[in-house]
Amino acid sequence: MNGVAGAAPFFSDENRSMSLSKQLLILISVLFLLIFGGNFAVSLDKIRGYLQVESRIHAQDTATSLGLSLSPYMTNPRDPILATMIQAIYDMGYYKEIRLTDVEGRTLVQLNDSQIFEEVPRWFIHWLPMETATATSEISSGWNITGSVQVTSHPGYAYLKLYQQMLDALYYSLAALALSVLLLFLLLRFTLRPLKTIDRQAQAIAAGSFARIATLPWTTEVRNVARSMNQMSGKIEGVIGHLNQRLDALGQRLRLDELTGLYKKTNFETDMERLFGGEEGYVVSIGIDAFAELARDLGETATDALLRHLAEALVQCATAEQPEARGYRFHGAEFALVLPGLSAVRVEPFARALQEALRDVGERHGRADIAHVGIAPLNPLGAPTGILAAAQDACQQARLIGANSYVIRQGYEEGRSREQWHALVFDLIDQRRYQISYIDQVEDLRHGGLLMEEAFTQVFDETGTPLPIAAFVSMAERFDRIADLDRGVTERVVERLVAERVSHGVEINLAMATLRSLDFRAWLNDFLHRHPAQAGQLIFSITAYGVAKDPALFQDFIRFAHGLGARVLLKRYEPQFVSVEAVKTMRPDFIRLARDLTAGISSDESKRTLVEAIRQVGDLLDIIIVAENVQSRSDLEIVREIGLPGASH
Repeated sequence: MNGVAGAAPFFSDENRSMSLSKQLLILISVLFLLIFGGNFAVSLDKIRGYLQVESRIHAQDTATSLGLSLSPYMTNPRDPILATMIQAIYDMGYYKEIRLTDVEGRTLVQLNDSQIFEEVPRWFIHWLPMETATATSEISSGWNITGSVQVTSHPGYAYLKLYQQMLDALYYSLAALALSVLLLFLLLRFTLRPLKTIDRQAQAIAAGSFARIATLPWTTEVRNVARSMNQMSGKIEGVIGHLNQRLDALGQRLRLDELTGLYKKTNFETDMERLFGGEEGYVVSIGIDAFAELARDLGETATDALLRHLAEALVQCATAEQPEARGYRFHGAEFALVLPGLSAVRVEPFARALQEALRDVGERHGRADIAHVGIAPLNPLGAPTGILAAAQDACQQARLIGANSYVIRQGYEEGRSREQWHALVFDLIDQRRYQISYIDQVEDLRHGGLLMEEAFTQVFDETGTPLPIAAFVSMAERFDRIADLDRGVTERVVERLVAERVSHGVEINLAMATLRSLDFRAWLNDFLHRHPAQAGQLIFSITAYGVAKDPALFQDFIRFAHGLGARVLLKRYEPQFVSVEAVKTMRPDFIRLARDLTAGISSDESKRTLVEAIRQVGDLLDIIIVAENVQSRSDLEIVREIGLPGASH
């Protein structure tokens, strides 16, 4: 699993790794050099010994032959032929000194050569010393000794020959080494190519792409590894596919009312949040009159049939007017419709069509007065509960009018004009007149301590009255200032991390518009390079329903944030917005579940199964799954049993 607190490490053993081909190439090259070095040293020593022996034999042969040649002339020590014969031998150049002495040891002829061979380096002579070979031969005339001749070989010739032998052997060895390394490189590249394929496959599996090796390697051991990798890839893909199917099925059960097939109230609240941003539309509240009496009169089976028929009529009527419309069942007798995009000029005809549909359902079940309808417009600056309350209030008013009647709220109070909002948003952001509080502390359920907390922005108007943050963010997006707000929040969070030496992660909420801002990315890149120690503590949070609108943008931002050392959290996650397949591709660091998924989980087996499946997906994809705002102790215990790493409560 990823690290859960503190700065992410920028350097690891992976940065100091070396490929197998390089290791083998270096190892074999070092072995070659060791073998060559030892063999080369032994060869040089043998050649030196051979040259020394040859030098001694040559000196002795020369002394012997010269002594025999000089013997007839030793009767006259002053005979010039003695010097002539010695000079002829000496001129061959292989001798350092030839000296002729008489029987009393007096020197008759002496020739010396102090020639230095510049071709041979001094260091070579120093490291490979050679003995100077000297041989002596006595000269006799008849039975009498008349003198002796001493021959000393010149070592320079032996050094020169030894040095040339060394250079020839060295050049040959270097050429052989270069050729061997080239052949070894080609051989290793061919032999290790399957391992590179397996390495790429492993990286693909880690990234969530379960590739397989089509052509298995011919080397037995590598073939077995490749076959095992293929099997593992298939099994993991199967497990994730199975979990995805389970999540879809369980999510469907949790989202939809079992009897009518309509969405539940939790989906209504989420859908309403998705509609923030000024989109035109209406919310419809439908309430069945005297439902308890109706159920008692009709019986359970007939009542269920009536509810199903009513749900079908509501959805058919709504989708006929607006294809993107959705139907919801809140409680036994309360229904709702959300029609995004429905214009004011079409709301009255739609209401009449809905009234006719209610009459048809009533006639089918023998009830003249079946339900009443309240309709309220979407308010981009209001809370979802406030809009629903307005529709419910209109529904109550419709009860006073007549059977199956309706009431339409014609508008809503904006409170501030566009110009007032513009001035307020610019002033608050430019002057940084907003406060940051830290909420939703996520406890590390495995090791204890604090895993992360959320930086929550609070804004106030001129009188100090708190403004709804959703409305303020919506207006900041409308005036293209949301990126500036997110930038200011990020700066304040880092200032706190530095000042208070905070060690846990801090979650910073970003809007999708901020993710698109190239100016924000350029600033964040420069800012985090100036604060690398705090980068790993920043956890940028984006809501799941925002990500669902542009998954590619979210994935691109994850790569960007990871490049800076920061981490990313997918907030209020539900499988209906972002599928497991999409999560597998995006690979955020954290997923924070929507609070409804864990609310009442201790008494709802479907929720428990769903959260367990999401946790298993997180384990497989190396994503940390945390729960949000777990209210009861029993729910928290179940969350702990499931194995979620963290939860706020």
